[in-house]
Amino acid sequence: MQIRLERPEDATTIHALTDTAFKGLPFSDNTEAKVIDALRAAGALTLSLVATQGGEIVGHVAFSPVTINGEAGDWYGLGPVSVRPDRQRTGIGQALIREGLRRLRSSGAGGCVLLGNPAYYARFGFESDPHLRHAGAPPWAFQCLTLNGRRPRGEVSFHPGFAVS
Repeated sequence: MQIRLERPEDATTIHALTDTAFKGLPFSDNTEAKVIDALRAAGALTLSLVATQGGEIVGHVAFSPVTINGEAGDWYGLGPVSVRPDRQRTGIGQALIREGLRRLRSSGAGGCVLLGNPAYYARFGFESDPHLRHAGAPPWAFQCLTLNGRRPRGEVSFHPGFAVS
């Protein structure tokens, strides 16, 4: 498996992969592919990585800017992360997340937030913090990881691209 930056010609494949990966999942609202498209159109895909095997894209992860207390800074949101259903549970998603976090850390990013399952994301160092929150999210599902510097406090907002329907 190889991990590389998204290329312009990958957009259609990423959209289809994301739709397929989230189809029928109970926690999905089936807008994940539209979110990625909206982030891309807004120039807000800070980091978009694909995993390839045999020349085919089998996974994707997106990182986009967040605001804290209404201010832009050096923190990012992780997600969506998608893996082709026949390749799920083989480490592709983990590899994409680890590489994305490594690249963010190397670039000087302060940290990363996400909404997700703590049992999965704890392996990367994510944790809930009552001082960093996202409106409407269950506190246990909103998690953060400090990459460089100190962890801020306040209200986190994801990019408006996440509001697509």
